[in-house]
Amino acid sequence: MPSAPPAKPARTPPKHNERLPAEQDSIATVTVDVPLPHLDRTFDYRVPVQLDESAVVGARVRVRFAGRMVDGFVLDRSDHTDHDGRLGWLDKVVSPEPVLSGELAALCRTVADRYAGTLADVLRLAVPPRHARVEAEPHAPPDTPLPPVPDDGSGWAAYPRGPAFLEALAGHRPAHGVWQALPGEDWATRLAEAAHAALAAGRGAVVVVPDRRDLDRLLAACLAVVGADHVAALAADLGPAERYRRWLAVARGEKRLAIGTRAAAFAPVRDPGLLAVWDDGDDSHADPRAPYPHTRDVLVARAHATGAALLVAGATRTAEAEVLVRSGWAHPVVAERTLVRERAPRVTAIGEDERQLLRDPTARAARVPAVAFEATRAALGAGRPVLVQVPRRGYLPAIACAQCREPARCRHCHGPLGIPAGRTGTDDTPAPPTCRWCGRPATNHRCPACASPRVRATVVGSGRTAEELGRAFPQTVVRSSGGGATMLDTVEAEPAIVVATPGAEPVADGGYGAALLLDGAALLARPELRAAEDTVRRWFSAAGLVRPGPAGGRVVVVAESNLPAVQALVRWDPAGHAGAELAGRSELGLPPAVRMAALDGDPDALRDLLDTARLPEGAEVLGPVELPSGTRLPGADERTERAERVLVRVPRPAGRDLARALQSARSVRAARKEREAVRILLDPHDPL
Repeated sequence: MPSAPPAKPARTPPKHNERLPAEQDSIATVTVDVPLPHLDRTFDYRVPVQLDESAVVGARVRVRFAGRMVDGFVLDRSDHTDHDGRLGWLDKVVSPEPVLSGELAALCRTVADRYAGTLADVLRLAVPPRHARVEAEPHAPPDTPLPPVPDDGSGWAAYPRGPAFLEALAGHRPAHGVWQALPGEDWATRLAEAAHAALAAGRGAVVVVPDRRDLDRLLAACLAVVGADHVAALAADLGPAERYRRWLAVARGEKRLAIGTRAAAFAPVRDPGLLAVWDDGDDSHADPRAPYPHTRDVLVARAHATGAALLVAGATRTAEAEVLVRSGWAHPVVAERTLVRERAPRVTAIGEDERQLLRDPTARAARVPAVAFEATRAALGAGRPVLVQVPRRGYLPAIACAQCREPARCRHCHGPLGIPAGRTGTDDTPAPPTCRWCGRPATNHRCPACASPRVRATVVGSGRTAEELGRAFPQTVVRSSGGGATMLDTVEAEPAIVVATPGAEPVADGGYGAALLLDGAALLARPELRAAEDTVRRWFSAAGLVRPGPAGGRVVVVAESNLPAVQALVRWDPAGHAGAELAGRSELGLPPAVRMAALDGDPDALRDLLDTARLPEGAEVLGPVELPSGTRLPGADERTERAERVLVRVPRPAGRDLARALQSARSVRAARKEREAVRILLDPHDPL
């Protein structure tokens, strides 16, 4: 008989402070939390046997890096390393909870590369800080079955491609849609129904909205359609403990539907079947922290990587969404024109002509044309509320010289002057102009150009508008909805005038009888790339709250009727406006027809970065132009007086090469320990 192989000697337990490598997968690949661009890569560490079981892939760890202890995540475990020298040891496992899955780590890497950022910066956006007490709480996946979807014969059936999209979700097919919601549509319920279809197929879903008001509305719909045991609402105002508790429930698979604001695009849903974003044109979807990713682009990258279905939804369509449709990657989910005309209110455009106000002295006092005044009277007489949308908050937030039209500025800090609400003195005189930056009153203001003491309003705020309408309609309740504590969510179906700023319009029970969209010229005249697109989005959001035209719904927009944005509202054709907007930007070489990078920094730092970067062939450098005085640059302790912006434009196929070139140049400058940093924004929301 062959002799038995000799038994392996038992391994001696390690002594105190003695480090022995783990028997299997003794090498951990770690990404460290170091913001330096030239160190944006993984590092290998040896895993001691004491940490073998807890150092799982995705765990938070502490390692020694460049002589100090830093945080990191374990990305992989193996028995091989490409490092020729001596490896350091994994010092500590902060938590064995696998909070960084392979899918989430790959997504963060993709986002960092697309925006010329670092993985550490994206991970700070994607993974919330640890809360030890929350991790120790008992948990178990819910056993509540998914409730059936209520089918009343409407909903997605109003859109020819709607049922096909739900079937694709049920069949695990990667459908990509750009959905334009009908006027008065219960968009939150439609998104909840789409998420239900993905969950019923055994997969997860992620739905991202711009702000807390939209999140509350979506949560109520999801609770009704999906049930509380399957949905987690993620928002920044929850507090660190509660937000981490809900985030962990998603990561552990206890909740398969994650809804929330911007950061929820990175929610660690397992096997996502649906990724959706509502109102992608809202600037809240653009993260203000480096590397400044946009929710829509994050979800597009995630859909590419996971094979999930994608739904870009809104009352209107952005130029970026139009690119997805034109390329054939996504299909439009829209209703038939006959149904749109049935649901849409009647829209009338009135130019801001002084003659329109002269027809009615009362309308002149209320600062609205006579046609809008008559529409308000009719709606109030029918017992319906009236919505008045005003672009700005405040009373008179911007004033200028009444003689030469020079903008009024503070003599101390050169900030813009405005007139706050309220009266002073025994004769009930208006409050004096006040600086909107430093708060100093300008009691003896005189124009530095012509020495005139008289001022005029260039922008009228919601406070002044509400005051004027209250005088014009003395028997009607006037309510205001704006930022902060004055935000209204809903209003009753009774005669009232609701003055709201864009995004703060409350929902009326049964719809508004009429809506007045004031100061259209001020919105469209803004020196911004997306001024027209953003104006259309604001108008459609407000007009969509009005009753249909056959039921008496009326919208009056105070702007010239021959403007493309106004024509889009009159015809209720946001898709046509998006197509025209994209065509115009293509002709002018503006995003999203091209890929563009905005570089902000000290002039010398900008020149050094451009000299170091190997820009792709065909790249066009535009600028530099001066940034406003007092701009804070990245890495600077104080605001600087020398700040410039340079734009780099390349064709869309060269976008990855542009990001790679800027990322490499940034790393070279960091390795040289250059003090002046440069802010890099790929595809900025407003490059102008």
